[in-house]
Amino acid sequence: MTVPTDIPLGTRVVVRHRLPPGYSHPMTDVIGVLEAHEPVTVRTADDRTVQIAADRIVAVKALGARPVRTGEIRSLEVAAALGWPGVESAWIGGWLARFGHGITGRANSAAPLGMPGELAPFEEVADELRAWYSVRGQPLRLLLPDRLTSGSLPRPRDTDPVSVLAADIGDLVLPTGPAVSRVAAEPDSEWLARYPFRTGRRSAEIQVLSAIRGGELGFARIGNAGAPPIAIGRAAITRAPDGRVWVGLSCVEVAAEHRRHGVGSLVCAEMIAWGRERGATHTYLQVTDDNAPALAMYRKLGLVEHHRYRYAVPVAADGRGDVE
Repeated sequence: MTVPTDIPLGTRVVVRHRLPPGYSHPMTDVIGVLEAHEPVTVRTADDRTVQIAADRIVAVKALGARPVRTGEIRSLEVAAALGWPGVESAWIGGWLARFGHGITGRANSAAPLGMPGELAPFEEVADELRAWYSVRGQPLRLLLPDRLTSGSLPRPRDTDPVSVLAADIGDLVLPTGPAVSRVAAEPDSEWLARYPFRTGRRSAEIQVLSAIRGGELGFARIGNAGAPPIAIGRAAITRAPDGRVWVGLSCVEVAAEHRRHGVGSLVCAEMIAWGRERGATHTYLQVTDDNAPALAMYRKLGLVEHHRYRYAVPVAADGRGDVE
């Protein structure tokens, strides 16, 4: 048999296969990352590459990702916050508050990212957080990652969850891209021509796009120079508190006429490779659960769900919220 093609490359698998005559036992298992379907190729944890003939394969099973620890969620969220920090930020009782002119939820929300013992319950910092945002003309919105909530939240109004997908870059088999691709330190006019500005405040959006804390930004494009690119993306390299170096992918846009032809995967691969060249060992991105095409593309690349988060608008005891 062959590996089912619905098992994406980059997936951890166990392959049971027959051994040649003369071995003490007839079958054995190989566990590792699937690198090719034909011939079936698996890279093991000790970095050996094992090819298995189709007529020797008995069974193939995809393995689930290992459980994610709470500390790993906090660490990745800090790295992601540094990679999309808005234009102002402040730590308030272990909550990281970000402000970005009201552009995107990530850049305009407070998240409980302090270490255990340093993170104040929400009710103890609610007034200070509200005041911080009020000075900046914004309501208080919370970004609540899985398992990091501290204290009771007064009747939050939840939004749909956002999935954070992640991967060890060493486990990925990246598609190769065309020669007409590059990653620049700043978004040039051609890159911006493809970016879908959403607020009508172009200069403010560019400020949010161009912000990073203690890391490096790259703006990827695929297409010929002198014309709007057919695909773009933003990559942010930041270091997490646990020492891992992440490259975060965002702002992936593909021209309508080039969608569903693998171009989105190629621009993501370009950004991941660019990050790896600069020391990144892991990659992540955020995607809403209702974006089925993007989820399928990212999972095909080999990224898996790390955790989720939700936005919540706290509601005061009188039933009034910060946002009507």
